[in-house]
Amino acid sequence: MVVSVALLTGTTACSSSDKASSDQTPGAADTPTATPAETPSALPSINASQVVAGLSGAGYKCSNDGTYAICTSGPAAVWVLTGDHPRPPVVSLHSTGPVETASAAIAKVLPQALELAHISQGPQIAEWFGQQTGKTSAQTTAGDWQVDYSAEVDTEEPGAHLSLMDKLCKANCTAE
Repeated sequence: MVVSVALLTGTTACSSSDKASSDQTPGAADTPTATPAETPSALPSINASQVVAGLSGAGYKCSNDGTYAICTSGPAAVWVLTGDHPRPPVVSLHSTGPVETASAAIAKVLPQALELAHISQGPQIAEWFGQQTGKTSAQTTAGDWQVDYSAEVDTEEPGAHLSLMDKLCKANCTAE
């Protein structure tokens, strides 16, 4: 998990053992971080309460707004649909303001929020989100998650929104 966060944030934290493993033939020791296809098994599913507890423990200020727990860190907010699902059916990130500023606020907390929510495709989602600059909407699929990006430009409350919906959820999968 530490390597994933380092990759997401763009830092270059390589050790001599990292360089040595890249020169070797891929083997069992390389599988935890070898390919995105292998990463989904890296993080076990956790429920909404556990996600909120993780966000709270990481310094987010969390409150309950009916069906969502809303956890804020600076100008960005992470919304987690509550319920008794094995993992939250919806995890979304929001920020208000000019779209570039709002998107940057989401990008800043996105890697950590996805890791705390145990969304194993976090690196893939963060990379994709970084490619949406200048767009007002986009969609992709990452593992079992449908990912939607939207930006509000000419409204009273401009901002950016990134929502992840669990495609495996069968009942009570949305707030309304």
